[in-house]
Amino acid sequence: MMIDVEIILLIPAAAALLSAVSPKGRAASVSVIGSAAVLIASIPMCIRAFEGTVTEYGMWYVDGLSSLFILIIGMIGVMSAMYSRGYLLRDKEEGEIGTGDIRQYHIMFNLFLATMLSVCVVSSVGVMWIAIEMTTLVSAFLVGFYRRNSALEAAWKYLMICSVGITLGLVGITLVYASSSHILGDDPGALNWPILFEAASGLDPVLIKMAFVFIIIGFGTKMGLVPMHTWLPDAHSQSPTPISAMLSAALLNCALYAILRFQMIAEATVPGFASALMIGFGILSLAVAGAFILISKDIKRMLAYSSIEHMGIITIGFGIGTPLAVFGALFHIIAHSVTKSLVFFSAGNVIQGYGTRDMDSVRGLGKSMPGTAFMLGAGTLAIVGLPPFSVFVGEITILSGAIGAGMYHIALLIAAFIVLVFAGFTRNIFSMMRGEPSGKIKAPRGILRMLPMTVLFLITLFLGLFMPEQMSDALWSIADWFTGAV
Repeated sequence: MMIDVEIILLIPAAAALLSAVSPKGRAASVSVIGSAAVLIASIPMCIRAFEGTVTEYGMWYVDGLSSLFILIIGMIGVMSAMYSRGYLLRDKEEGEIGTGDIRQYHIMFNLFLATMLSVCVVSSVGVMWIAIEMTTLVSAFLVGFYRRNSALEAAWKYLMICSVGITLGLVGITLVYASSSHILGDDPGALNWPILFEAASGLDPVLIKMAFVFIIIGFGTKMGLVPMHTWLPDAHSQSPTPISAMLSAALLNCALYAILRFQMIAEATVPGFASALMIGFGILSLAVAGAFILISKDIKRMLAYSSIEHMGIITIGFGIGTPLAVFGALFHIIAHSVTKSLVFFSAGNVIQGYGTRDMDSVRGLGKSMPGTAFMLGAGTLAIVGLPPFSVFVGEITILSGAIGAGMYHIALLIAAFIVLVFAGFTRNIFSMMRGEPSGKIKAPRGILRMLPMTVLFLITLFLGLFMPEQMSDALWSIADWFTGAV
């Protein structure tokens, strides 16, 4: 009997195949239906995991932590698939792409979804490494989708830098295996998460320290941590906007997921070492991203640096390591994914309407595209951490965790850099709202352009005002388990 994990992996694979053979114009519908089916099919398994029932069968392993990432990937996949339909049709009308390009896009879109899900459902760290490398190979085609020189350059840069990073990650995995071999011997499960968790306290501290350095640098490259972030602004700015959203809201989380698994092992072996590295890389990422947001002119590059900022905040939360800080980081993963997708989709409307990514060239947005202007303005207030939106809850919880742990200097640095980001982000975005539109504005239209934005806006607002008890219980159970409080 086919189990849940195999079903949620088979669906996007089947959708990719159907996209390849579907009649003209049907590939977009296949992606929407397929991604929605993935989300629906994953919910029962994830609910069981949140309640404490781990799915462990063969090569599959799904617990509460992996379920959180699975649901985010599924949700962002649905929203991006819906938005992609109208976005690509507009590109086709403008002569930038053809029908064959749309078909190719949806094939790769569904394969991208399948590879990201694979990262979160395997028990072997070796297989997980292969899955993360596959996400790079598949998404590189989407980064270079437009085949312009700048897009191809961004795709090659992304491919090379992330491949080097993932190779360093493999070195870290090898060191973990070397450390575990004297305990586990030739056990075929020596690289499986559950077995490594159980053996963590007996691993070689020196090898584990070395391993985690390679892990955080290697997988941190894919996550966009500074100074390994250099591929990210180019890839986000050159990709089709729905892919930019998936890169930011889903792909970066996959690399974070891998780091968190290894952090738990490292903390059980050498308490404090991994957490200190997490905080250091997080602060550096937050500082550099804030500076570049302040001087950005390209809206998608600015959003890319915003992703680096939020990955930094999340990393700091896990580095602080108290249940409250980890709870805030887990919630912030959700908040960032939802809100950043909203802002990217809004930016995509602006780019297609005005024909430019240069924020200085966009004026009168409030008059020419009022619906998009509202979504972009609300998304901006949400992503910079103003109440009553969900990002505010995540940030204030992480700050509270830092203060509660006595890390007042960390809390002060986080707050200072958040203020810097607020200043740069709001100045750049709200300057586009003022003035009179110049030239001919071709405002994108269609329910599938506004529906995902509306849904994401309502989610980030709702979670900022009210956290469902089931979500709170699930996140607290993960946080307590992650920190060893249970």
